Amino acid sequence: MDQELEGTVKALLQKAGESNTFIRQDVDAALDCMVQHCTPTRCIGALLTGGISHLNPVVRKCTAQHLANLLEKVGAARLLSGGKDLTERILPAITKLAQDSSQEARYFGRRMLLFLSSHPDFDKNLEKYIPTKDLQTVRDTVLTLRTKGLGEIPQDSQSARGRRSLPGSGTVRASSLNGEQLNQTNRELNSHYGCKHQTQSIADKNEYIKQISGLLGSKDFRERIKGIDQLVADCEHNPNMVVNSIFPVFDAFKARLQESNSKVNLYALESLQKITHLLKDSLSQVVNILVPAIVDNHLNSKNNAIYSAAIGALNALIFNLDNILLLQPFCTKAQFLSGKAKMDLIEKVAGLVKELYPRKPQMVEQKVLPLLWHLLGTSTHSGSIHGRSGSVRTATAKLCQALLTQMGSSLNEFAASQPTNVQKGLNELLKTIK
Repeated sequence: MDQELEGTVKALLQKAGESNTFIRQDVDAALDCMVQHCTPTRCIGALLTGGISHLNPVVRKCTAQHLANLLEKVGAARLLSGGKDLTERILPAITKLAQDSSQEARYFGRRMLLFLSSHPDFDKNLEKYIPTKDLQTVRDTVLTLRTKGLGEIPQDSQSARGRRSLPGSGTVRASSLNGEQLNQTNRELNSHYGCKHQTQSIADKNEYIKQISGLLGSKDFRERIKGIDQLVADCEHNPNMVVNSIFPVFDAFKARLQESNSKVNLYALESLQKITHLLKDSLSQVVNILVPAIVDNHLNSKNNAIYSAAIGALNALIFNLDNILLLQPFCTKAQFLSGKAKMDLIEKVAGLVKELYPRKPQMVEQKVLPLLWHLLGTSTHSGSIHGRSGSVRTATAKLCQALLTQMGSSLNEFAASQPTNVQKGLNELLKTIK
């Protein structure tokens, strides 16, 4: 099948622009089978060739959606390995989709961009494969995604959404089909495309996303809490379903982490600790969604229970995930937050330095030193660092101590290229901790 893949995908994507929902669903099912069973690199090449520059926005959206599923299956490490046939093609394509005129295609492009941005080699590859004229725009997009998250899945603009054709029966609402009809339709699709043994069909996945998102987005706070409970249970008993739908599911869950109802808010933060323990590294894909949702507002909350739950959620991430994935989002938030939240994040970064520097020294220097220079650079003319009761200064001193312990005299060597006020602030701190 691999040899005919490019032509087949091109033909399928052409059909994705049809107004008939049944045809579009058949196309989705076929492409989903391809993602599950064909050689990943050939699938990526076929999707990029067949649909990335198509004039029809529906085709570009279909391409982007299946490309996103494929990338999440392959993993960021392989995609950013630097291979000419993979990294060189995929990064420009994703950044192009992230700026697409179609809202749906743009969503999936940004989802892929956010997914890859959590990898330590992302910035290096970005500089290597993205033209200089586009680099700042891409970086701005990534920064926005890291700080604000991905946002909600846009509504499908196709006018025939929610309808499907059945042989001899015209067009009916999909929601009006009974369970037997849906099962029969799914069986026919599986038989037609040879995917009887596919572990999770696109229909199952979409139905799960719809169901869990409906609960988490309910107007009734009790239903939203039920949705959180179900997500925890699914993480324990059916983790593959959650992981395979991780972006839309955690987009919906993120809203519960950020909502104004303190009861639901607290319940979501506490439940996230359980979810993190259950899914562990599988959550690495959504770190840049979760960290802003945890730290924004909560670390400055006057509600002690919410503050404690937020700290607990951060600690759960640190304990269960590879901390290299947390370094960038923690540094970003430590730079832009204020008050107690800023202090907490600086101290968390200091803790990461101790754990990560022995195995990833260049990565720590690349991510953490700019944070330290920023903290020192925002000091007053007297060299003292802003912060009520000296809390930020104390946290900065801890960060400086952690870096000094790991880097030794090279910390001063790096500082030599910084402005005078930064060097002065560093020297003052070093005097207090030596």
